[in-house]
Amino acid sequence: MEWTVHQLAERAGVSGRTLRHYHRIGLLTPDRVGSNGYRYYGPDTVARLQRILLLRDTGLALAEIARILDAPETPTAEVEALQAHLTQLAHEREALERRISAVEHTLEMRRQGREPRMDVMLDGFNDRYEAEVVERWGRDAFDASNRWWHRKSIRQQRDWKANTEALIARWRELHDEGHTPDSAAAQQHAATHLAWFAEIPGTPTHDGDAARSAAMVCGVADQYETNPDFHQLFGGEAAARLAANALRIHVRHLA
Repeated sequence: MEWTVHQLAERAGVSGRTLRHYHRIGLLTPDRVGSNGYRYYGPDTVARLQRILLLRDTGLALAEIARILDAPETPTAEVEALQAHLTQLAHEREALERRISAVEHTLEMRRQGREPRMDVMLDGFNDRYEAEVVERWGRDAFDASNRWWHRKSIRQQRDWKANTEALIARWRELHDEGHTPDSAAAQQHAATHLAWFAEIPGTPTHDGDAARSAAMVCGVADQYETNPDFHQLFGGEAAARLAANALRIHVRHLA
């Protein structure tokens, strides 16, 4: 059984030009070319075309498809290529989702007659601390938290930031009210702060790892106490120190 270019194109749902292009680049060679110049395709070649079309639908480049189909261990080569392609597509999807979030935010702000907030559009909740997060907790922890952040809608991001600001503001209130780190009010808020950590994928508190959670919280407490950026966030060094010491006490009691 043989098919001409026209017959095969019609059955496969592609154009004759596509089949002729595949022939020119060596991806799909006809079984024979008749004296009339017609290309004829047999069952094995048709089966190869089916695989080409399936792989093409995944987004693989034609050169990569040719390499896969011509490899001595075709199934293995195909699995490896598809896995690599899937990883690439996942990264592209994440980038696209971030761009969609940025456009949604810009559109919403413009509709309200307001200027877009660049920190929401371009930053994840911990982007500015990437190097430190990766050094302390690993690349997987940073990537997990960043994916979680960028998958949120603009409204969800805004709500989460508002909750975070309220969490920090409460530490300022506790300091202004004269509470000590071991007071009931400070320890109650430390528990709330720990629950906030647990919301973030990639953190030991989210994973339920008690030992690593304690180490993480103490590490963050050190940053609260020593990093001027956090002093500014908390509204002063003293409020940041209150939060740091209360968190240290809280995790010691949990151990």
